[in-house]
Amino acid sequence: MQQGQTMEFSYDWWYGGPYAGRVDTAKRRCVRGHFPDVNPEKAERNKAYNEFLRRLEARTILYLRDGFSYEVKELIKDPTTSTLTFECMPADEAYKVGCFVVTVPFEDIVRVEIFAVHPDEKPEDMPSIKGFGSAQGQPPTLSQRPDERQRRDKSEGTD
Repeated sequence: MQQGQTMEFSYDWWYGGPYAGRVDTAKRRCVRGHFPDVNPEKAERNKAYNEFLRRLEARTILYLRDGFSYEVKELIKDPTTSTLTFECMPADEAYKVGCFVVTVPFEDIVRVEIFAVHPDEKPEDMPSIKGFGSAQGQPPTLSQRPDERQRRDKSEGTD
């Protein structure tokens, strides 16, 4: 990618191999960090290395142009090639009782982070998702919720 170009997180990126490759890279780099003395080319013979690798989980965080961010629980393959649909990992207790499905245009995705972690070392706190507010009692209805998103001027560039 040349300087000044932005990465496109298109349908092909998510379902054609690059996303799976990034998840695999994150997991392999994580296991190498835990087993620095194991030669990766000979790792298939190391039982502890392979067991650690097998148990690794990958967390995917999406950052959108409007400032919202989401942790992907599971991708939902949709016939459209212009949007990404996924089940979101809820960060607020009020939303953990159901299923939160999000659909976003591919062009609104500005960054994707993949974090590989062993379940025994998983951090307790979840990433802060700006789309959820802390609720006391019942979650507010859409008409009661303030819109915290700040609109970006289309002339502004992205980092």
